[in-house]
Amino acid sequence: MTARPPYLVIAAEIGRRIRSGELAPGDRVPSTRAITREWGVAMATATKALAALRQEGLVRPEPGVGTVVAARAADRVAAGLTRERVVRAAVDLADAEGLGALTMRRLATVLSVSTTALYRHVPGKGELVRLMTDAVCAEVPLGAVPAGWRAGLELAARWLRGVYTRHRWMAHAMAGFMRPVAAPHAMAYTEWVLTVLRPTPMTPEQKLHTHLAIFAYVQGVGLADDFEEQARQETGLSGDEWMEKNEPRFDAIQSAGSYPLLNSLAEEGDFRMDLESLFEFGLRRTLDGIAVMIGEASA
Repeated sequence: MTARPPYLVIAAEIGRRIRSGELAPGDRVPSTRAITREWGVAMATATKALAALRQEGLVRPEPGVGTVVAARAADRVAAGLTRERVVRAAVDLADAEGLGALTMRRLATVLSVSTTALYRHVPGKGELVRLMTDAVCAEVPLGAVPAGWRAGLELAARWLRGVYTRHRWMAHAMAGFMRPVAAPHAMAYTEWVLTVLRPTPMTPEQKLHTHLAIFAYVQGVGLADDFEEQARQETGLSGDEWMEKNEPRFDAIQSAGSYPLLNSLAEEGDFRMDLESLFEFGLRRTLDGIAVMIGEASA
């Protein structure tokens, strides 16, 4: 493969800085002397690089100042950008790398626009996460409310579990119980659950607390899912591989005989231990407890 001429490599890098927002409209771009120092090229090569940028319409000469980013360059690069496109790209980025990796600057780079262009569609990361939350809650409809409160709560819990499984960052985005996300589709989930509970004899407070208890349980499993994924990425080991690697350490601790009940579980139990089995067990027990409360309210 033929290598690109050095002046095109330099022009591409300066163009990237313009598209990412590192260089905003009106900012000076590196001069020919600065280019020769940074890239170690001849003055003629630096001149060609700036000429290539002018041909793209990304820069313009400013008398008495030098070469600056063209005032409309960012607008041309951001042509076709919409709020929906910004939100979709943000969801994809968070899915791939987690909510912590999402910044306005990083998202602008992904979309090949300036950060200024992003702010025309969303005022900041907080509002962006709210829009992301609403978008993923709208992906799969809950459907009609089934007959019976238990069937309804089970469906609601599994629906929410599905959201957190597809988008692990959601367990963090929805973490504030005292500061709930003002997102229409997320609020529609709450309305749906309260509709399920409406025929029961529970008080309004008990209905709301029941909804939040289910929500908190599913969210807890979702956070565990996300932590497990982070650990897998950091160690390069699956859960089973990690256990196998650390088995000698556990054996050494247990060999002292200080944990007879744990030892008996390991020796006698042949059971499935993963987050899905934990989710199923905990959901059934939570619903059993709600059934007792409804029975007491009916008495």
